[in-house]
Amino acid sequence: MLIAPSLLSCDFSKMGAEIERMDRAGADWMHLDVMDAHFVPNLTFGAPVIRWLRPFSKKPFDVHLMISEPLRYIDDFADAGADIITFHIESDSDAAQTIAKIKSRGCKAGLVLKPKTPACAVFPYLENLDLVLVMTVEPGFGGQSFMADMMPKVRELKAEIQRRGLNVLIEADGGIGDATIAQAAEAGVDVSVAGTAVFKAENPAEVIRRLQAY
Repeated sequence: MLIAPSLLSCDFSKMGAEIERMDRAGADWMHLDVMDAHFVPNLTFGAPVIRWLRPFSKKPFDVHLMISEPLRYIDDFADAGADIITFHIESDSDAAQTIAKIKSRGCKAGLVLKPKTPACAVFPYLENLDLVLVMTVEPGFGGQSFMADMMPKVRELKAEIQRRGLNVLIEADGGIGDATIAQAAEAGVDVSVAGTAVFKAENPAEVIRRLQAY
């Protein structure tokens, strides 16, 4: 299992140091949640902050756009140093155009599913995707409880990906830690976003190693 610590749970007053701390702890990716206070009821940070954070780690920056019009901002996030850009199928931008734009900038492209959105919503785009992110909480705020009823969606996605012989990762985001990682792994999750579980841990390296073992 790849582990991507969510910077949403870090100390925003020292984000660079927090990224370095997660890098030293053995994180695989850095997960950066971009929220616009329109698509979701919260506001975080944008491309300029990511640009300043980029020098603090060589690990892949996994940028999750929880914004209404992702297509308008792909260049900004690519220029800022994103390696992976995921956006919501429920957003206002045309999904195919947005995926094509992400790919044209040399980034990996992913679609995100809110809890109420069925797996089949991303099926038409699977051939052009590098990953699908299944939200295991309602997007917008960290520290929420894992929604185990999202695991059938993961299984459905995994079955369709395997049926088509594709190399598409499944990522899960929300409430993942020691108590829930096994359910995610069993369902077929390849990458887990972990926030509170690693940032609030006394020994994040130990927690990350434990989670990666699944």
